[in-house]
Amino acid sequence: MGAPTTPATTGTPPRPVPGVPPADRALTRPRRRLVAAAAALVALAAVGAGSLLDLRTPAPKSADAPADAFSAGRAYEDVKVIAARSHVAGSPANEQVRAHLEQQLRGLGLETEVQDTVAPEAGQLSGAAGGATLARVRNVVARMPGTDSTGRVFLVAHYDSVQTGPGGNDDAAGTSTILEVARALTTGPRPRNDIVFVLTDAEEACLCGAAAFAASHPLAADGGVVLNLEARGSTGPVIMFETSRNNAKLVDIFGRAAPHPVGTSFAVEIYRALPNDTDFTAFLDQKFVGLNSAYIDGGAIYHTPLDTPAAMDRGSLQQHGDNALGLAREFGGTDLTDLRSGHDATYFPVPGGLVRYPGWLTVPLALLAVALVAALGWLTRRSGRASTGRLAAGFALALVPIIAAPVAAQLLWLAITTIRPGYAELLDPYRPIWYRLAVLALAAAILFTWYALTRRRIGPAALAVGGLAWLAVLGVLLAVAVPGGAYLTTVPALAGALGGLVALRTRQTGPWPVVAVTAAAAVGVVILLPTVVLLFPALGMAMGGVAALVAVLLGLVALPVVDLLHPQAGGQRGLLALRARRLAVLPAGAAAVAAVVLAGVGLGVDRFDAAHPAPTHLMYALDAGTGQARWLSHESDPQPWTDGYVDGVTDVGDDFPGLGDGELRAGPAQSANLPAPKLEVVADATAGGERTLRLRLTPQRVARLATLHVDTSTATVLRADVAGRSVPVEPRAGKWGFGLVFHAPPAEGIEVVLTLRPIAGQVALRAMDASDGLDALPGFRPRPPAVGVVGSHSSEMLAVARTYPL
Repeated sequence: MGAPTTPATTGTPPRPVPGVPPADRALTRPRRRLVAAAAALVALAAVGAGSLLDLRTPAPKSADAPADAFSAGRAYEDVKVIAARSHVAGSPANEQVRAHLEQQLRGLGLETEVQDTVAPEAGQLSGAAGGATLARVRNVVARMPGTDSTGRVFLVAHYDSVQTGPGGNDDAAGTSTILEVARALTTGPRPRNDIVFVLTDAEEACLCGAAAFAASHPLAADGGVVLNLEARGSTGPVIMFETSRNNAKLVDIFGRAAPHPVGTSFAVEIYRALPNDTDFTAFLDQKFVGLNSAYIDGGAIYHTPLDTPAAMDRGSLQQHGDNALGLAREFGGTDLTDLRSGHDATYFPVPGGLVRYPGWLTVPLALLAVALVAALGWLTRRSGRASTGRLAAGFALALVPIIAAPVAAQLLWLAITTIRPGYAELLDPYRPIWYRLAVLALAAAILFTWYALTRRRIGPAALAVGGLAWLAVLGVLLAVAVPGGAYLTTVPALAGALGGLVALRTRQTGPWPVVAVTAAAAVGVVILLPTVVLLFPALGMAMGGVAALVAVLLGLVALPVVDLLHPQAGGQRGLLALRARRLAVLPAGAAAVAAVVLAGVGLGVDRFDAAHPAPTHLMYALDAGTGQARWLSHESDPQPWTDGYVDGVTDVGDDFPGLGDGELRAGPAQSANLPAPKLEVVADATAGGERTLRLRLTPQRVARLATLHVDTSTATVLRADVAGRSVPVEPRAGKWGFGLVFHAPPAEGIEVVLTLRPIAGQVALRAMDASDGLDALPGFRPRPPAVGVVGSHSSEMLAVARTYPL
């Protein structure tokens, strides 16, 4: 033990004791160091376990649960019907699902109808599809009238699936949840407000079903509150990840009415910045308010043939239902006339509930954190535990792990994907837990190594203050740029600064300094540990560096506790000093070994096999005019199976504009005897230098979508109408200046009216349609059991195109 100093509780602050090195000048120096370390670590482990246990999904209720409760057992019976097979918009399978939904809702005595219309897309999806996008949709809409309605509550989920999978989770989970919530609501007294159940079509294609309802259905004319239910995986807690603007009142209701409220204002900020859309987007475009929720772990099966009912975690389904039912009842009885608050709330989960405070407090709290950390630095210097120079060095050096850990995590994943390149096509590995733990171990190794190397020279007090200073600075930056995420660093910085101040103002050899810094670290654990856990499935292992960054920030908050793991060095010489230094690097060495072992276990455990196949992407494109055909793939580093079809890289934008722009892998294919879509001229008139073509585009086979593009060298499109709807004319770069994509085309075809300014004598139009399934094509070799289909909207696509000069 080093020589104690006079307690800094009253009077003149103590001077440093001669001969005591900086390594002993910590915020806390307990007499029984090992006992204090053990107690602090046990306390933090208990707090961490409590925080993680609070993220668990509830136990699923069986089919014999009370009638007014949500039962995952009952809802799962609908899941099995909805996700019996792939049911893309417009397919016979989707019509069967729609009929089942109608039957279930009508059987509950609800006013039920089908909105059958043509609608444009919502969101920003058309750029990848090759033009302005529309679809024929059939939304199932049911209404439960309120007793004294102040507005409408809309429960929304989409019932279509992608072409590559049955949608057992995405979105049979949301659809079955709504059916079961509707059943539970009909067993009790009617709510005050109208409840409208909206099961949308063509979400996977273009969000067109939601766009049609939100923009044109009479029930949506006055707006309302939207609760959208989604799934982007197969398991994990249901996260409320998106809200409308000015969400404080909505978040307050969510926090008290959802039985299992998991959500963060940070997630809302991140999602708003990403180019992602769900049905919720269409409602936001029409000025609705509401909440968007989904479970997102288990992302490897997303949009793949593995997304079956059997893959669903029924605990996640139960949480979806419990929250949706609780919110429907709460909003159903709330005055809905004014739910906009004028500001967003800051909120995050803690054991037992949701902490929330007004967003306008974000900047003041961030500035307060800076002030308290500055006060801690001043008191640390005044008490003789660090000089001004050491405090500055501690601040500068704390940036090292903040940068090094995320970079190392990304390099680790680069190495793993080099060994197993198939991971690049997945949102996450099938069994990602080992890799997630490896990233955390790597972050810990970097933090411990940095601390062991700098502790003796700079001193633990200066390093602790430097780490908290970076959290406070980041809090200010986040408060300005990403207000909803500022709490991640501001609140731990506040707690750390307060804990340090208490530790310096109490008897240093007693238990209270350890209690103070442990309590401060516990605040960091409650806030940052769940964030790390939720970030992994949200961003995937490809962005594991973000989770590593947050893990390091947690470590910086806990530095005074970390210091207890290091042997005290006061007065040690020779072999004792060498032994102390060796003991100091033990945590870093153990964490580094753990990172390597965990990554190796991940590679050994998470192998591709029949149950966890390697993802592959393949398409077939035929030019019916020339008879030339090609295999195409999005894989940048093709799997061995895909490599048998494609070789070089090509740009298919000129030949198949309906597939969008960008380079693809390509290889020659045998020409199949398949007809191109038929393009007929219904009427052709010229007046005032403008030519108006009334066309009918009719697929000659069962097609999922049809496209039409105009050659910019032959004409400029001035106006366009599709199925009686005006579509925006936004010229695209390249040969095909105008394009449209129509999903779920009816058998009788699509009427298109183009008003053109001719440039050449003939106008060249490129028509294409696309179906799904490659098995019947000449030269196709079925995938082996360990080779699967990547979750992509173009996987297994069979496209046929032809140019028509008119």
